[in-house]
Amino acid sequence: MSQPDRVDPRALRFNAALTSVVLAAALLAPEPVALTLLTAQALVFALSAFVDLRLSPYSLLFRALVARRLDAPAELEDSRPPRFAQVVGLVFAVAGLVGLLAGVGALFYVATAFALVAALLNATVGLCLGCEMYLLVRRLQPARS
Repeated sequence: MSQPDRVDPRALRFNAALTSVVLAAALLAPEPVALTLLTAQALVFALSAFVDLRLSPYSLLFRALVARRLDAPAELEDSRPPRFAQVVGLVFAVAGLVGLLAGVGALFYVATAFALVAALLNATVGLCLGCEMYLLVRRLQPARS
């Protein structure tokens, strides 16, 4: 079995901070701007989840502007939990988009706010709710023989 990809945990928190800014702006913006912001964030979630975390625009920005000023990370993190977290974020972003497009403001606000709270927790204290969900699901799966 091959080793999972490893990622810099500092990049993940940077990504969560930028995600927080985009989601907060979407919640505060007029509808056409909110639609654009939430669509862009959904695309970032999808790219990170299904292609590669390191290819997201936020990760590229981290490497270009921040990482070069830092020492190498003390340790790298398994990419599977944060990729799962990106899928969870994508689900909330899509739910928010459906709410916006269908004229169901409550769905837009609740789904986007949930994603924002999760991103803020990750950015500020390093608690990745989607990662914790991934680990819980893994623990609940029966052991393979």
